[in-house]
Amino acid sequence: MTSPLVGTEAPDFTLTDQHGRRVSLSDHRGNAVLLVFVPFAFSDVCTNELVDLRDAPDLAEGRDLEVVVVSCDSIYTLKAWADAHHYTPPLLSDFWPHGEASRAYGVFNDTKGLATRGTFLIDASGTVAWSVVNSTGEARDVDDYRVAIADLK
Repeated sequence: MTSPLVGTEAPDFTLTDQHGRRVSLSDHRGNAVLLVFVPFAFSDVCTNELVDLRDAPDLAEGRDLEVVVVSCDSIYTLKAWADAHHYTPPLLSDFWPHGEASRAYGVFNDTKGLATRGTFLIDASGTVAWSVVNSTGEARDVDDYRVAIADLK
């Protein structure tokens, strides 16, 4: 399912990463951003997706592209996951106000209190160029990211 945000300015947010640093989406202006929302870092599907991202350096290689992951987990959970899986890109906590960034992108599940599996490719000017939203248990394919990134002009 594609998001209605495609073609519009990406909603900005400021969240805390796994190291306690404040990170804003607007900090990345001038570079493309692959913004990946995950429900919970330690779930099997999320772990597999994040490991796939970690093991796909070609996504950003030779491009002005950054991968940013957002979860409703606390920064402590995200730090523990990153340490356990040797994950160094930013893992941003949308824990409090709970799901605020996820809501802005239309991927927050109010009933379960988590972000659904939404991915947004944002171009260097801050416009959502592509997106895919999967159900909670349905993994995304890194190859789909490769195609969307290659199509980004």
